[in-house]
Order: sequence, then C-alpha cells, then structure tokens
Amino acid sequence: MSGTLNKVMLIGHTGDDVKMHYFEGGGSIGRFPLATNETYTNKTSGERVSSTEWHNVVVRNKGAEICEKYLKKGDKVYIEGRIKTRKWQDESGIERYSTEIQCTDFTFLTPKESGGIDSSTAQPAQSRPAAVAKPKAAPSPVTPAIEEEEDDLPF
Repeated sequence: MSGTLNKVMLIGHTGDDVKMHYFEGGGSIGRFPLATNETYTNKTSGERVSSTEWHNVVVRNKGAEICEKYLKKGDKVYIEGRIKTRKWQDESGIERYSTEIQCTDFTFLTPKESGGIDSSTAQPAQSRPAAVAKPKAAPSPVTPAIEEEEDDLPF
C-alpha cells in the first residue's frame, strides 16, 4: 500500500457549547472541546485509574451550524475526521502548535426527549435528528432472487 491514512474516530462528551465563527463569504467554523475517558486497573497497586483526554474539534459550514443548534455541553457524540496540527505565533513571538480534529462526519448519541405536543400549533414537537452526516451514496439496487434447482447437498 503506497498511500497514507489520517483518520480519527472518537466517542466522547462535549466540554462546552459550540463556538461559532462566521466569514464574509458565508462560510462558518464551529469549535468545541471533546472529552474521552479511559479507565483501567493498575496491575501493581490494584487501584482503579481514570484519565481524560481532551480533543479540539473543528466543524465547518452546514455541519457547524447543525452542531451549534443541537449540541450542548455534556452531550455524547461520535466524531469522525482527521488530525490537523497548526503552527502559529503568540503575542510574544513564540511559536505555538495546536492539534485539532477536523470533523468530516458526526452522529449525536445523547437521547433527547421525543414526542410531545407543541400546544401552540397542536403539532408534534420537532425532535433532534438522531444522526447527521455527510451524504452517503444511494444503496445499490436489489437484484431479484433466482430460483435454484434442488440439490442433494447438505449445505
């Protein structure tokens, strides 16, 4: 295999609401921290150890707007994307690095209250989408089953 792969899949809880930035051309970027946890037992002490890793997630354009609308602090979400490291200089002229997850696909995992009637319109309340992702290819057409002759084979 001569190619390379930069793919990240995370399931975690949001550490804050989505912070949006809008651009003149109509584009937008949403940013939020995502926490993933690991729990294991230390073999030498038998003590239960828990650690949290924080990830900076960046979502663009329509996906960012959807995340801003539906994701709140503490929600559980599946994120798929790639790692991107940016290099920049702070006010003191010191070079800094920032590693981000550039989100390409996501699924909301926190269940929300469903159903209910909106009394003002007597219509069912709109519930949050269970999953939002980039468009997938249409499923391939189903081919009709072909009748086969009966065999004496046991399988």
